[in-house]
Amino acid sequence: MSEEKQQPASSPPSVRDLAKEVEFKTSRSSGAGGQHVNKVNSKVILLFDIANSRVLSPDQKVTLTQRLASRISRDALLAIQVQETRSQTANKEIALQKFEELIQKAFRKRKVRKATKPTKSATKERLKRKKIVSEKKKWRKPPEG
Repeated sequence: MSEEKQQPASSPPSVRDLAKEVEFKTSRSSGAGGQHVNKVNSKVILLFDIANSRVLSPDQKVTLTQRLASRISRDALLAIQVQETRSQTANKEIALQKFEELIQKAFRKRKVRKATKPTKSATKERLKRKKIVSEKKKWRKPPEG
């Protein structure tokens, strides 16, 4: 019954197919690198347009936009920025790996939480502690009269 409430995640599309729809932008990276860093565009930004993807089905687009909402820009683009190495090609590879992990994670089925009741002994212990605290506070009050 609780499984029906959870929307099933559709199977992930092939990342190889999605990689064909990916666009890369490069720019100058910040950080160490000496004089060379000012000449080379080593930072890579991977852009993926979920809404206009031909590989994704409408259900998959909805799943991705819901689960990756915090990473999607106002232009409906999924952006992954990498500037870990000084090499543009290495950064592209890292960006593609991160993209693959994100897609796989977005389509992974989440475990359904089972509601549980506290044990009798836990309830008994909690009530006992409440009673002790209540007594302690009762003795702090000034006498009535």
